[in-house]
Amino acid sequence: MYKLALFFFIALFFGSAAADSEVNSIRAEVNGLVCAFCAQGITRALSREPAAADVFVSLQDRLVAVELNADQELSDERLTQLLTDAGYDVVSIERVSQDLASIRAEFGRGR
Repeated sequence: MYKLALFFFIALFFGSAAADSEVNSIRAEVNGLVCAFCAQGITRALSREPAAADVFVSLQDRLVAVELNADQELSDERLTQLLTDAGYDVVSIERVSQDLASIRAEFGRGR
């Protein structure tokens, strides 16, 4: 009985840890963000992508963040293409297990 209980505890622990580490947002550092019009254009373009659940742009931090819909993917190449086509230079892309609410709290409400 003890071994069975221990097995379930370990399975529950590692199962929840795997779920918590799941990537659900992409953060990109972008050069060329200078005004609210830039933020609006990026938000509009990325919101058209089926994989994008929500978009956040911080001008001050040169950050574009995209929260992904469950079971959907936005490749680094596609994100780079969208941002480059809009006239911006992508410096880096990072996939994170944060939702946009926590990214907004970390970087402010958006500027």
